[in-house]
Amino acid sequence: MPRSILDESHIHPAIRERVAKHQQAIVGEVQSAIDRHAVVVVGMGLNPFPKKACKLLAAAGVAHHYISYGNYLNMWRERNALKLWTGWPTFPMVFVKGTLVGGANDVQKLIASGELKTLLA
Repeated sequence: MPRSILDESHIHPAIRERVAKHQQAIVGEVQSAIDRHAVVVVGMGLNPFPKKACKLLAAAGVAHHYISYGNYLNMWRERNALKLWTGWPTFPMVFVKGTLVGGANDVQKLIASGELKTLLA
């Protein structure tokens, strides 16, 4: 089922560039990390789930790159751009070989099923 995204033809031409460039620095930073690392965890301070994802990956012997953006009290606008870009509503966002696989609980399931090793092979 395709993700519903507002078609560009329904965005007024006068604001299209503003929409396209909104917080693109943070998105570009994550894209660059995804290009350089097989596994990337994007998280935020004070949230226990990014730490859980990193601990699960470490325990499974999976090297990963962690990026943290602020906490509940700051950088929410920047993090919101990542949510808009991916469609994933929470942190962490875990990418394996460029594919968003979900959050900490999803990583736990991938490890338990052996699928994570398959994705990394």
